[in-house]
This record gives sequence, structure tokens and C-alpha cells, in this order.
Amino acid sequence: MKTIVAGVDIGGTNTVVGLVTKDGECVGQTSFSTQSHSSFNKFLEQLASEISKLIKSQSIDYSLSGVGVGVPNGCYNTGNIVDAVNLKWKGSLPLGSGLESYLKVPVIVTNDANAAALGEMLYGGAKGMRNFIVITLGTGLGSGIVVDGRLLLGSDGFAGELGHTAVKAYGRKCGCGKSGCLETYVSAPGLRRTAFKILADSNEPSALRNYSYNQISAKQIAHLAEQGDAISLEAFEYTGAILGMKLADVVAILSPEAIFLFGGLSNAGRLIFEPTKRHMEKNLLSVFRDKVQLLPSGLSGENAAIIGAAALIWQDLDNN
Repeated sequence: MKTIVAGVDIGGTNTVVGLVTKDGECVGQTSFSTQSHSSFNKFLEQLASEISKLIKSQSIDYSLSGVGVGVPNGCYNTGNIVDAVNLKWKGSLPLGSGLESYLKVPVIVTNDANAAALGEMLYGGAKGMRNFIVITLGTGLGSGIVVDGRLLLGSDGFAGELGHTAVKAYGRKCGCGKSGCLETYVSAPGLRRTAFKILADSNEPSALRNYSYNQISAKQIAHLAEQGDAISLEAFEYTGAILGMKLADVVAILSPEAIFLFGGLSNAGRLIFEPTKRHMEKNLLSVFRDKVQLLPSGLSGENAAIIGAAALIWQDLDNN
């Protein structure tokens, strides 16, 4: 019987589960709605059931060795989800201990960006690196930080919340309750907010004027920018300027070898990478200039998030 782990990526809309080998190969995958459950316990029950069913559906006889979970506001120290902005269940939710009671295997929980960082280190572009940062760009902005070969967790397991550091006093309202957070400017919703703010302040022609705010997506803005739409291009320039400036601050503190951009907004390619790199270099101390690589994630494909979560438990099993 071969050993396998489950990697779980819990998002605000869907939860994705995959079975991952020690070599980082995803041999099976399924997903279900995160928010359709009346209680957290009902969600937990389905999650355990989906993992068990996925193992039974495989042609090879696998033995489950553990589960790694990436989830917003997932605490590595306690295994709990704590007041995640994009989930409807609030308070401290015992995800790790609850899942362990169903499956009878070790469960390790951390935030989704930390899981992505471990996946990058074990299976992606950060192999051999000991100091790097992964920035996840999606509905929000997360960051996983590796220092001297170890994931930076802090005293309470929540270190690395770069998305909720401020970039503008009295700035945009954030779902966390604060104002001016980085993720309100640098994320898929942040790009939309920027594009429509520029539209409101300009009389320049733009295809964006044919859409209402709720009709347009970050992906569509990227498509229009690729076609040369001036407002869309300006939105990416502004987004990259803010991200680049913030990354320059982070480099001054952590001096990483590389920074990886991961997630939906990073798929815009040069539209986000070029202005981010330019503004990062412009704002760096001279001692750091031209030393820090800005790279796309080496975890390509739709399985990237669950492979990152699986890396979390594989590393823990290897250390025990």
C-alpha cells in the first residue's frame, strides 16, 4: 500500500481537495462549495467525507498519512481558522483538531500564502533558496515568507500579513475593518476599484465604459490592457507602482533572494510584473538594487494551491 497525503485549499467560494505524492504529483482532485453549509461542523463533515471518497476512488490502494490545509487566517500554531474575512463562519474554528478526529491522521493548517511558499520551496521555483517571499494575488493579497530555510510564523503563527499593512492613510476600506490596506489596491478587486476610479477622474475613451462595475473582472481588464486600452493600462501601472513600492520596503527588512508572484492576478504577466519590478527597483536602497529577482510561481497549473498545501504536511511528516 502506497502512502499519500491530502492537500486542501479552502477559498471563500470553493474548497479544492487533492491527493499528492511525495514527489509533488497530484493523482486525484475534487472540489465542493465552501459556503453552502449551514454550520462549520457540516462543512468539516463534508471535507472529511470528500477526502475519504477521493482515496477510495483511486485505482491504486493508498494509505492516507496526513492532511495539509491552506486557508485564509489559518493558524499554524493552533490549527484553527480565526475570523477569516472571506468565510461566513466567525470566531476561532477548530479545523485541524476537527479533521483529525474524523480521519485519524495528522492535520497541519496554515494560511494559503504560507502553503504556497512551502510548495514553491519543495516543488517550484524556490528549490535551493533559503530566503524568499511568495505573494499571492487573488481576491486578497497574502504573503508567505521563508527566512534561512524556515517559514516565518511569528509568536502566534500569523506572521506575514503583508496584505493588511497600510499603503495610504485614510485609504480604501478593507474587509478586515481597516482602511488603506495593500490588498485593497493590489488584488483582483483592487484592480477593478482602481480602473473605475481612473474612469471617474478621466474623460478619455475606454472600452471599460461599456461595463458596469459588477460586470467587469480583473481578467477582462487585463485583456483590454493587452489590446492597448489606455485606462486599463493605467490601472495596471498604478497597481504595480503600489506593489513595487511596498516590496521595496519588504526587501529592506528581509533581503530575500527572490519574490514570487502567485495566483490569478499574476497571470496578467508583463502587465503586472513590469511596473512592479520598475517601481520596486526605483524605491530600493542602493545596496539592494538589481539583486532581488521578481519571478512568476514555479507551481504552474490548476493544482498549484493543493500541491502547496500538501507540501505543508509532507514537510511536517519528514521532520517527525
